[in-house]
Amino acid sequence: MYAIVEIAGQQYKVEKDQQIFVHRLEGEEGSKVTFDNVLLTADGDKIQVGAPAVEGISVSGTILEHLKGDKVIVFKKKRRKGYKKRNGHRQYMTKLEITGFGTSTGSAAAPKAKAAPKKAEAVKEEAPKAAKAPKKEAAKAPAPKKEEAPKTEVKKAPAKAKPAAKKADPTKEDDKKEDK
Repeated sequence: MYAIVEIAGQQYKVEKDQQIFVHRLEGEEGSKVTFDNVLLTADGDKIQVGAPAVEGISVSGTILEHLKGDKVIVFKKKRRKGYKKRNGHRQYMTKLEITGFGTSTGSAAAPKAKAAPKKAEAVKEEAPKAAKAPKKEAAKAPAPKKEEAPKTEVKKAPAKAKPAAKKADPTKEDDKKEDK
């Protein structure tokens, strides 16, 4: 039997007694964890596919140790520019051992039970809001309109007079007549 489970935002294919490395999980070494977000289960020819998750099934595991992954070297270079940058990174990881598959205790009934109180809480919240609504309406009564200040007219500068046509010099006209 195997299952596809979402653990810490990633999907893993897991089997019983398998050890896997996942992103760092909260919890101490030796503590037990359960994962309810099972996307698919397969037992021989019987396959259950969730939409998005299979209801009533969970995967349990034990945290074996917390450790760091291998160092990854990040090297950046821009040729002919003299730019080189070298960084390293080690991812924090958790080593898990899958202890088994089982029915999650009331997971199918739990969401329905939780949904009902939320609706009741929503109804309770709406009632006080309705009681507060008249106060808000009274507070939101239209305020008296302010008298508008008289608008001042913007005076435009008088248009500039176009320059008068150039008057011909009488002396130059005389010169032109003489040249002819």
